[in-house]
Amino acid sequence: MAIKVLIVDDEKLIVKGIRFSLEQDGMEVDQAFDGEEAVAKAREKEFDIILLDVMLPKLTGFEALQQIREFSSVPVMMLTAKGEDMDKILGLEYGADDYITKPFNILEVKARIKAIVRRTHTGEKIPQNRSRQIVSDEMVIEQDNRRVTIAGKEIRLTAKEFDVLELLATHPNQVYSREKLLTMVWGADYPGDVRTVDVHIRRLREKVEVNSSEPRYVHTKWGMGYFFKG
Repeated sequence: MAIKVLIVDDEKLIVKGIRFSLEQDGMEVDQAFDGEEAVAKAREKEFDIILLDVMLPKLTGFEALQQIREFSSVPVMMLTAKGEDMDKILGLEYGADDYITKPFNILEVKARIKAIVRRTHTGEKIPQNRSRQIVSDEMVIEQDNRRVTIAGKEIRLTAKEFDVLELLATHPNQVYSREKLLTMVWGADYPGDVRTVDVHIRRLREKVEVNSSEPRYVHTKWGMGYFFKG
């Protein structure tokens, strides 16, 4: 099945170039040129990934991402021309799964798209009674459906938040360093740094913990890393 991509950038030549290259690889591509249009299209259609520029009219990329995260956990890759670390971390704070800095190599963009979709695109048609599950206290992690519930209430996680939680929960009480998590979840060639892990752990705790300062599931081993309490 073709990968469905939404490209959001107000520079039409950039959109045209990316679209042509992705379509050459058999992807289905839609486009938007401002933040409001991006939110509207993300709401009305299902995409496997969104490429979202930071500097957009009407709504910035960060504002659009905030609104998209209110109803969707679709993977989002931020496109930024600035390259400052704070912009990248800010994008992650709002729920981005990855970022790439302009000017970029389109081959790297395609490789990252395929890697993200490969990790997140799973069989939604698998019968519920065959779904692999991790159960811990009131938390249920449905690995095949990539769904998390706590006391029966669904918790909406981004693709990377789910990947981090699944990895930790699959190996309860095993401490993973930030470097190890970065390599295992984002890949050895990921250009970001370990702050990416810290941001995702903080966001994950805000969603799954009643009190993120006194976690029930995702714990810190000071000076060593993070672990899931089994």
